[in-house]
Amino acid sequence: MEMNDHTKLTCWNSSTDPGVGYYTFGRDQGVYTILKRTTVHWKSGEPGPFPLLNNDLPSIVAQIFLNPDTGLNQQNSQSVRNFITYHNNTRPSSFYHNSRILMNSSGEIQYYNYSTDGGGKWLLFWSAPQTWCSVYDSCGKFGICNNLEDKPMCQCPPGFTPTSSEHWSNGEYSEGCDRMESIKCNQNQTDKFIKLTLARPGGQVLPFDQAQKRADCQKECLDNCKCEAYWYTARNITDRDTGKPAAKCWIWTAQLENLHGDYTDNNKLYLSLRVPSSAVENRGRTDRLMLFSNESERQVNDLMMHENNQGSIDVPFYNLDVILSATDNFSDANMLGRGGFGPVYKGKFPGGSEIAVKRLSSFSGQGIEEFRNEVILIAKLQHRNLVRLLGYCITEKEKILLYEYMPNRSLDAFIFDQNNCLLLDWNQRFNIILGIARGLLYLHQDSRLRIIHRDMKTSNILLDEDMNPKISDFGLAKIVEGKETEASTNRVVGTYGYMSPEYALDGKFSIKSDVFSFGVVMLEIISGKKNTGFYNPQQVLNLLGYAWGLWIENKAIELVDPVVVESCEECEVIKCINVGLLCVQEDPNDRPSMSTVVVMIGSENTNSIPFPTKPAFVVRRHHSSTSSSTSTKPDTISSNLLTVSTVEGR
Repeated sequence: MEMNDHTKLTCWNSSTDPGVGYYTFGRDQGVYTILKRTTVHWKSGEPGPFPLLNNDLPSIVAQIFLNPDTGLNQQNSQSVRNFITYHNNTRPSSFYHNSRILMNSSGEIQYYNYSTDGGGKWLLFWSAPQTWCSVYDSCGKFGICNNLEDKPMCQCPPGFTPTSSEHWSNGEYSEGCDRMESIKCNQNQTDKFIKLTLARPGGQVLPFDQAQKRADCQKECLDNCKCEAYWYTARNITDRDTGKPAAKCWIWTAQLENLHGDYTDNNKLYLSLRVPSSAVENRGRTDRLMLFSNESERQVNDLMMHENNQGSIDVPFYNLDVILSATDNFSDANMLGRGGFGPVYKGKFPGGSEIAVKRLSSFSGQGIEEFRNEVILIAKLQHRNLVRLLGYCITEKEKILLYEYMPNRSLDAFIFDQNNCLLLDWNQRFNIILGIARGLLYLHQDSRLRIIHRDMKTSNILLDEDMNPKISDFGLAKIVEGKETEASTNRVVGTYGYMSPEYALDGKFSIKSDVFSFGVVMLEIISGKKNTGFYNPQQVLNLLGYAWGLWIENKAIELVDPVVVESCEECEVIKCINVGLLCVQEDPNDRPSMSTVVVMIGSENTNSIPFPTKPAFVVRRHHSSTSSSTSTKPDTISSNLLTVSTVEGR
C-alpha cells in the first residue's frame, strides 16, 4: 500500500458504533498526522530539513505506508474494531505479513502484528501519541513541553509569561505563553536572540536561501517584523522529502508551536528566539534556557543552586530591567504595602499581565537561605489556596520575588479596617476560613512535600478578585522528611501572637504549630479583632483569653464581629469558635490535625465536635482567697520569658 496525501483512516464513533468518529489519520506535506476534526492532534514530525525530528514514526511502520506493492483489505469487525489490514503479496518479513493499522476512537493510531506464538494473537508494536508532549501543541503557543519528571510539564521561555495564569496554575496549558514585552522591530535592531535547546520546533517556517553565514540569517530575521525565531546550520543539509540541497537558514514568521524540550544529546537543535534586549536572560545556571551575562551575577546565582536544593528551580529568572520597567522603577505609586521583609509593588508587563513584586529589604533579616528556600519550595507547590510564584530575580544588591497579583491584597486589610470590614459578610469569612484550612492541609499532608509554614498570620493570607484566600510567604517554611511531623530550632522566627507556646518557648515546631497559628487567624476572622494588642477590662491577655471567657460563660456569640452578626447563622459561628479554640490548645497533642479541622468546619453535625479546654497564653481573673485552686502555676506567659532561644519577630 502507498499512503498518499489523499488516503485517510477515520475512526469509529466508539468501539460499538461504526459511525464516523472525531479522529482521522493521514499524510500532509510528507508528515503523518492525526486530526481531531480540523485540529491537529498529533504529527509524526515537522516538514523541513531539521535532522532527527521525524522520529515519532518508526521506519518499520513507515515502510508499510510507502510500500506500493501491498494489497489492501479493509475489515469492519467488532472484534478488531476499525482497522485496515495489509497483506503483502510478495511475502516480506513477518512484520509486513498479517499486520494491521488501527485508528481508534480515542485518537490513537496503533500498529499491530500477528504472532503465531502461544496460539496466535495480535500484539501492539507501536502507537501514537504516547506521551503528553506527543499530543500536538499541548503547551500552546511558545510553550515548551517536557516529559522529564524533574521538569514542569510546560514552561514559558525567558521573556514570556502564561497567557492565562489562572488556567496555567490549574494545569490547563493549551493557551500557551505571551511575550511580556513586544519585539521592537525598528531600524536600530535592538532586539536580541536567546538560544533554546529543543528536541523539536513547530509552526510556520520558511527557508532563506541567500544566507551564507549565521549573521545573514540573523539579519534576515531582524529585518522582518514578523520573524519570531530562526535556525541556522553551517553544514550542508538535504531536504528529507525532495533529496535536494536545503537552505541553511530557516525563519519562523508566526508564533512557535509544538516546542519539545525533552531533547537528548543525539536529538536536539538550537533555535534562536527573538526577544527585546531587556528580556535577555542573564542568570548563570546550567539549564535548557540559558545565557550568561556577567561573572558577578553568575556567582550570586550559584548561591541559589548549592547544597541540597530539592532539585532545580522550576520558575523563570527575570532580568532586573524587566522588573524595573514593569514597576516604573519601583515607583511609590505602585507600592501595595510594606512588611517586615520589605515593600511589595504592583507591576504590569507590556502584554497586560499584572504581577506583585516582593522586593526584599536588606534590613528584613531574610537572607539568601530564606530567599532560596521560598523560591524552591513554592515552585513545587500547586493549590488553589496557595499564592503562585511566577519568577524571581537575584543580583548582588537585589532579591526579588514575582507573584500572581492579588487585587484585594491581604486579609488583615479587611478584617481589621473599620471600613473594609463591611465588605466581608459571614459567608465570605466562612469560605475564607475553609480555604485557608484546605491550603494548610495540602501543605501538611497532600503535597509531594510535607511542609510546616511557621508564619501563618492574617497578613500572609492574600485575597484574589473573588475573595478566595491564598497562603503566601514561605520564607520561613520547613520541609519535614518522610512521616516526621516535627522538628526543633535554636532560632525562633515568626510573629508574636501567632506562635505556639512550644515553639516560642522551646523552639519546637510541628504541623501542630501551624494549627495553633490557624486557630488564632480563625478567631481573628470571626471577631474582627487582633490577638495582640487586644484590650479588655476583664484582665485577659489577648483575644484567645477573651474568646475563652465568653465560651465558658456560654456567651460565645458575643465574640462575633458586630458587622456580620445579622448575616451569620449562630450554630455555624459557634461551631467555628469551638474549632478555633481547639486549635489553640496549649498541648500540641490536644490540637486537631488540619484534616480533622477541615472535616469539622464542613460538618453539619456539631455534636461530634469535642469541647475545648483552656487555651494557651490565657490570664485568668484574680482569684479570691477562698478559691479552691491550689495551683501555683503562673497564669500569664509574658514575652520576657522568650529568652531560651534567639527570637526574631516579623
